[in-house]
Amino acid sequence: MARTRERGFPADPAPLPVPVADNHTHLESIAHVLPDGVPVPTVAEHVARAAAAGVDRMVQVGCDLPSARWTDALLRGLLPEAPDVSALLGAIAIHPNEAVLHADAHDVGPDGQQYERAPHHLVPLDEAIAEIADLARANPRVRAIGETGLDLFRTGPRGAAVQRESFRAHVALAKELGLALQIHDRDAHAQVVDVLLADGAPERTVFHCFSGDVDLARVCAEHGWYLSVAGPVTYKANAHLREAVRVAPIDLLLAETDAPYLTPHPFRGQPNAPFAVAHTVRFLADVLERPLERVCDAISANTGVVYGPW
Repeated sequence: MARTRERGFPADPAPLPVPVADNHTHLESIAHVLPDGVPVPTVAEHVARAAAAGVDRMVQVGCDLPSARWTDALLRGLLPEAPDVSALLGAIAIHPNEAVLHADAHDVGPDGQQYERAPHHLVPLDEAIAEIADLARANPRVRAIGETGLDLFRTGPRGAAVQRESFRAHVALAKELGLALQIHDRDAHAQVVDVLLADGAPERTVFHCFSGDVDLARVCAEHGWYLSVAGPVTYKANAHLREAVRVAPIDLLLAETDAPYLTPHPFRGQPNAPFAVAHTVRFLADVLERPLERVCDAISANTGVVYGPW
């Protein structure tokens, strides 16, 4: 793992025949995972490299207060590293694990890891969600509330209860503002579906980095929820993901990187970036046994339905 990280970013893919979007990326976090000696690209450089690979749009996701504020400033053209924001839209929320820290209700989950509160976690959870709402209302380039949801891998019963209420508040906010919803779902498929069915899912609901099986894919298909496919679909052990995307309607598929995480095979262990979604899309076309151009067309069209025009 250490040796691969020394190589920096994955190789540049051949350009896709039809441009697609990376509908979930964390540009502010990429610099934090780069190995020593690897130059830190500006946002403008990320956009240019992605465009060269046939990834002409991206959704920047800020899922804690600092990154939500950064995302808002980026989309307003206030950051010098991205003078042209025409390729960028945004999603903002309080991540479920962040919600637990805002509420000071963390109890150790199955991973056994303790989490420390940062200064921004001293803002009460309801005030943090209210700030997300204010930012989303005021910025027309924010097109989604997310990522929000449930992460039962990282918390116990006290934290899970906080996450559920935070998730419900975000669902209500997305519906109030007429925005898409991006869902973080880790070890919580049944619980996430329960909230969506009980409260009513927003019209455009996306399972970010879809991690479910055939059964969840069929539930999504039944309700018109989108499956956003990321690097893990390329990992050898994840046959269940490949089976799931095969049963999903192609008009419910999206693609993402979740950069700087979840880099597709064979580059796993290296830092991810928006351009690398092209590797995942090529793999996805092979899984679906469809022409690459047809898959790119569908992903591009689906992205437009979910997020609107750039």
